[in-house]
Amino acid sequence: MEPVLFYGVPHGCSFGSIVALEWLGRPYRLCRIEMPLETGERTYVRLNPARQTPTLLLEDGRALSESLAILQHLAARDLCRKLGYPQGSAEFDELNFALALLHTECHSAWGALFYLQDADATTTARALARAARAYGRIDKLLGDRKWLAGEGPSVADAYLAGTARWGRELGYFDLQHDFPRLHRHLEKLEQDPAVRFAHAIEDRLPAQSCGEFRGEVTLAEVASRLLA
Repeated sequence: MEPVLFYGVPHGCSFGSIVALEWLGRPYRLCRIEMPLETGERTYVRLNPARQTPTLLLEDGRALSESLAILQHLAARDLCRKLGYPQGSAEFDELNFALALLHTECHSAWGALFYLQDADATTTARALARAARAYGRIDKLLGDRKWLAGEGPSVADAYLAGTARWGRELGYFDLQHDFPRLHRHLEKLEQDPAVRFAHAIEDRLPAQSCGEFRGEVTLAEVASRLLA
């Protein structure tokens, strides 16, 4: 079977890996994981003991977890696509920096916004300030660039599309007003067919792949594959 990406809903950062798979243009399948309930299912825990998404089940049966590792793996599958760059190149360093920034500072800062519903005023203020700093760093990094790293869309842009949306979707930030360069970049990404496809997959709407999507599988079907 083709590689299977286990993507989390709602609001999973695995959104970025779906976008990257579409851009890569190689056959793959998806498996929907309702968080947090299904991350505790026996089959999924076998693949990802940390009970997090995403996970990429490879053709040889290995399971790869963590968005940073998955995105770098996908980029390296076909460097001609320029979703990533050869190690040792200046472009690779630029991409690696952007991914590291997104994976550490930004993901944790923006992800914390999901837990503010019952937080006190001090905790909320600190979380919002931290998230704003992360948005500001990406806004500054973008500058006059057309893309986050390199001369075209890379796995960093895919990851950004899946994580930067959180502050806006949760109603905490007006990105257009406060971080206009980031806002323009996200609006551009929203028009990309791969990003539209990822939204449709998450929302269970009719989805038109621009890549080599081969359909969804269930956890039960994956369990049968693992036992084969």
